Amino acid sequence: MVGERQPVRDLLHSVAFSVAFFGCINVVPAEKPSFQLIETIPLPGVEGRIDHMDFDAAGQRLFVCALGNNTLEIIDLRRNERVHSITGFGSPQGVAYIPEINRIFVANDRGGICNLYNGESYQPVGEIDLKDDADNVRYDDLSKRVYVGFGSGGIEIIDPRQGKALGSTKLSGHPEAFELEKNGHRIFVNVPTARHVAAIDRDQGKVVATWGTGWAFGNFPMALDEREHRLFIGCRFPSKLVVLNTESGDVVAKIDISGDTDGVFYDSKRQRIYAVCGEGKIDIIQEADPDTYSAAGRVGTAAGARTGLFIPERNALFVAVPHRGSQQAELRVYHVE
Repeated sequence: MVGERQPVRDLLHSVAFSVAFFGCINVVPAEKPSFQLIETIPLPGVEGRIDHMDFDAAGQRLFVCALGNNTLEIIDLRRNERVHSITGFGSPQGVAYIPEINRIFVANDRGGICNLYNGESYQPVGEIDLKDDADNVRYDDLSKRVYVGFGSGGIEIIDPRQGKALGSTKLSGHPEAFELEKNGHRIFVNVPTARHVAAIDRDQGKVVATWGTGWAFGNFPMALDEREHRLFIGCRFPSKLVVLNTESGDVVAKIDISGDTDGVFYDSKRQRIYAVCGEGKIDIIQEADPDTYSAAGRVGTAAGARTGLFIPERNALFVAVPHRGSQQAELRVYHVE
């Protein structure tokens, strides 16, 4: 009888091993997770939606747009706590910190004002009136220019030292997330109301191409892999990650993701894409090659946690969690392995 039972035991061990092994491919393994929650930073008193963020590497600070609270929250990452809150905004949506001049640029939905603050005293030093719905902010450290999406369709160019608007590029709808080429002259812009991605030539100051997203709409967040000429577009209707070739404009892949994404980040070290989704998930997409992608895992967060910031030098993804019911507002810090 013992000899007859041994093959059964061997078979059961083999099945158990296979389940464990293949489970690790599709879900985050329990023993060594790809994502580990290492810190929770409370944001007491912060109400409503939380929008975009920026990072001060030298000062180890995080700037967080608390859109629904009309504040900018400053987080000291050495102490992992909020150290200051700037008040009086009109639904702040986008923020950029300019280290060379120690200034913070904050774009507001209501009124369309882009506010400028001293990065040490947090006192106002100027403002630029963009009339309506100032949104995402980007800084180009080569040209030393700030770019702000605004209104019913435009990207404004700002001289950050002078605090002056230099002119804008017109778009066919309100711009959401956009990315700047570092080794080229283009800006890639999500224009969800027009159901396309616009490519702007910065030298010419005009749109030179528009690309569809393969019948996936609501294209809000975006990330860029400039080396491989790939754009990663988070779409909400239906919930897809769309991969575009920036040389041809072709859709090369579409991957199912969780609902209500507003943050997509490319991790070049690990060839991964992280989609932060308001459904309460972080979706992990693995790149096999520039044309091949697959779902590699999913991490639970909280309802409404749809914005974040990936900081490669810290191997960390920060996710903003809004106050909903018994869940208080906070930042969750995930270590990426």
